[in-house]
Amino acid sequence: MNKKNFENLLESMREGAQILRGEKAPSRRFVVDKKEDVQFVRQTFHASQDAFAKFMGVSVGTLRNWEQGRRRPTGAARVLLTIALRQPELFRAAVQENCPELSFC
Repeated sequence: MNKKNFENLLESMREGAQILRGEKAPSRRFVVDKKEDVQFVRQTFHASQDAFAKFMGVSVGTLRNWEQGRRRPTGAARVLLTIALRQPELFRAAVQENCPELSFC
């Protein structure tokens, strides 16, 4: 590493320390949107991974990949998760109508 790159790296580390100590505001912030947080949705309905995966029509492995951020739901699954957040009563009704054996709603 040349001296200029090292100095830039060192300055970045100093700036990061100032931000952590609250001495300087960060230049940008990242907010994790709950609409993408599948685990949050599942826990909102007090559902086990097995039950929620069954209702969503996916394997438990797929659900775990979504919850751990390795994959993201797409298509109908994403729409259904959006409905679960925005219209929880509609989601509950869909579960009771389509999977009455599931008792998570």
